[in-house]
This record gives sequence, C-alpha cells and structure tokens, in this order.
Amino acid sequence: MKNKKIIIAGGTGFIGQALTRLWAKDNHVIILSRRSATAIRSDNNPDGPLLTARDGYNITYWHWDGRTVAKHWAADLEGADIVINLAGRSVNCRYTAHNRQQISDSRADATTAIGQAIREATVPPKLWINGGSATIYRHAEDRPQDEYTGEIEDDFSVRVCKRWEKSFEEQRTPFTRKIALRLAITLGQGGVMPRYLNLVKYGLGGPQGNGRQMYSWVHIDDVARAIEWFFDHPELEGTFNLSSPSPVTNRFFMSTVRHLAGVRHGLRAPAPLLKLGALLIGTETELLLKSRWVLPAKLLETGFRFQYEKLDKAIKSIIHN
Repeated sequence: MKNKKIIIAGGTGFIGQALTRLWAKDNHVIILSRRSATAIRSDNNPDGPLLTARDGYNITYWHWDGRTVAKHWAADLEGADIVINLAGRSVNCRYTAHNRQQISDSRADATTAIGQAIREATVPPKLWINGGSATIYRHAEDRPQDEYTGEIEDDFSVRVCKRWEKSFEEQRTPFTRKIALRLAITLGQGGVMPRYLNLVKYGLGGPQGNGRQMYSWVHIDDVARAIEWFFDHPELEGTFNLSSPSPVTNRFFMSTVRHLAGVRHGLRAPAPLLKLGALLIGTETELLLKSRWVLPAKLLETGFRFQYEKLDKAIKSIIHN
C-alpha cells in the first residue's frame, strides 16, 4: 500500500503504532490521540517512545478528546483513504462502576464523533474500519464461534462490545464503506507479548487456570494485511472476525512461548492465585481465563490467507526478529 492517507484514532497504543510502523514510510498516517501534546512528544509513554517524523515516518499527531469533532483533525478526514478507529479506555483495570462506564463510553463516544466528522466531510473517506473485540462471543470450550453461528451473551465485556458495534452501525455514512472488526488478542513486539515473556523468564510461564481455555490470537502483520485486503476489495463490508484460523488452548500457548524462549519449565497459576494477583495489580482474571474460541469464517471466504496461521511461526517472528 502506497501514497494513501490513513487516519488512526487511538493510534498511540500498541496496535496503532505497529500499523504506523508498517505504513508510514510509504503513506501519510494521521493519528488522533487523547494524550496531550506534551505526552506525545515525551519518551515516557506506557508502550515506549512514539514514532515521529524524526524517525523517517510521514506521520502527524492531533490531540482530541475522544468525544467531539474539532476542525483541526476533521479537516484531515477530507479525501482520506482509510479511517481506523481503535480508540477506547484500556480494559486492563479493575471493573469498578466508574471504570466500567469509562470503558463503555469511550468506545461509543469516539465512534459517534468519527461518524459525525465523516458525514460533515465534503470528500468523505473511502473506508472506515472500526475496531472491536472477539470477546463479544461467549466463553466457549465446546465449539468455535464464527460470524454465522457464534453465540453472544450478556456479561460486562460482551455488553461493551455490543454497544461499541451498535454505535458503529448507527452511523449513517452512505459514501464511506464500513467494516467492523472483531479482533482476537493481537501478538507482536509490544502489547501482551512482553508480559508473557517476563512470566516465562521468571519461571511463571505455566498454564493459567486449568489451561483448557481457548486462546484466539492474530499476528499484527496479518491485521495490517487484512486491512489492506479490505481496502483492495470494495465489495466487502459488514462484520468480520480477525483471528488466526488456528486457535490453541492456553496450555499450548504458554508451552509454545516457553519452548521458543528456551525455557523448559513454568509454574502453573491456578485460578485462586490469579484472582489474588489480579486484585494486587489492579486488573481482572477474565482477561486470562475467558475461553475465546473464534474463527475468521467470513474473511477466509473472501480468499484472504494468513501469513501467520500457526502459533509457532508467529511467536518465532516476534522473539527472534
């Protein structure tokens, strides 16, 4: 993909920065962020220094509040090729009433604001891809969940995903094609992988809980390839799962990471210990114990093929690159 104008809302996180690294040499990437201008220029960001023009990237950062349309960034939507919305408060926290509201509102508000800006554009973007999560499906240990037969229940995380997708569906953008992504856990040099590698390094890389929960994943390069695929196929729209067609159990995932990191053994973390640890570090065990068994049925039907279909190849590319 070359000579495109790409807008990434929420682009200062792991996925946004990884996509920028892949695209911003040959394209103009414009990132919308709730971080202040000072934070954007600082090296003290949670996921490390942000990419800048000084690194040779064609990149622009705009501050926004994640809720309202402002002229300074809305003007850049004019004639854009792709808008990607990844904005939303991190779910890596305790699910207090306050945090629950922020997690849900931040996703719906950002989506609504982007929809308004697209409708007000004289030359609207060609494609709008809205991030979402494969956790919209139920805890599944009995069978995989795809776009046709997947079952959606009603716990907190599912309600967030449903509201997120509903706010996207409600945006009327007749001249901008829309695709909702249900993303699996995304693997790359950043995000969750450093945390797993640290667990393995300190001998804690055994299965979590009983280890039977399914782990649906996707390599960041395949996320980028899928977005380019959607752009190149104007007949595609609607909702797509974006996950490797080869999900694994948590036990298999952890053993693969251990093996490729050169560590023979790892202590198991039983559910009660995980609950105590989650309380101490301010997160929720659902992020580790929910069984996400997701397949990308619709994407495979379009002819798309994954570069990283198998877990060992994906982990090798991350550890040894």
